[in-house]
Amino acid sequence: MLLNFYKYQGTGNDFILIDDRTESFPVSTQLVARLCHRRFGIGADGLILLRNEPGYDFRMVYFNADGAEGSMCGNGGRCTVRFAHDLGIFQEHTTFMAVDGVHEATANEHSIRLKMSPVGDSEQHETYDFLDTGSPHYVAYVDDVDKTDVVTIGRAVRYGETYGPRGGTNVNFVQVVSPNFLKVRTYERGVEDETYSCGTGVTACALSSHAHFGWESPVDIAVVGGNLQVEFRKLESGQFDDIYLIGPAVRVYEGTLEIETI
Repeated sequence: MLLNFYKYQGTGNDFILIDDRTESFPVSTQLVARLCHRRFGIGADGLILLRNEPGYDFRMVYFNADGAEGSMCGNGGRCTVRFAHDLGIFQEHTTFMAVDGVHEATANEHSIRLKMSPVGDSEQHETYDFLDTGSPHYVAYVDDVDKTDVVTIGRAVRYGETYGPRGGTNVNFVQVVSPNFLKVRTYERGVEDETYSCGTGVTACALSSHAHFGWESPVDIAVVGGNLQVEFRKLESGQFDDIYLIGPAVRVYEGTLEIETI
């Protein structure tokens, strides 16, 4: 079977995008993991299928690099929106379905503005915060994020006694640069390594900053792969709503691959 694929990246978080509106892609954990492998496949942090969804412009189906279907991916969502825009599925505004429900987004030449699902207030612990922004996120504040051993510490938390038995968690390390400006590095479960950017992760960090410092929207965030912005509104109930993840999403290349060789 000849596979047509596209490669997109959002602030360095890269994905294989496949137009699967015919639902002909032979989904398997082994195949997805092989395609995402950076030595034996195309190479990516995840693979995304764009499918039809009645009543919406499309459905986003996201797989982690390990081949397992994943929870919501913010940068993956932004890249899928760009992909749908490139395919001519919508012009400026879109509504689509993902694993955590309905999302809205707008696209222009420079960025994708993706509305995230509502989020409950952060769980504040002695040394970290925990939030679920469509994916679970551990948020720890550090003095110098560049000197933090993201992989070693992140892996220990991800598989540790608190979150390991619950399926693990993504782990974010946050440095306060100035008011409403954070620097973030993230260890992602499913990739099992540091990624250049994590959309649900920076969303969690922005919301955490409101709890810690009282910062209002928007919050600017520098990641390894570039810059993102998060807007939000805190409700009297304690919940966050009108959350938007804003930043670039770019097509890198496209190609074809004989699946039997993979």
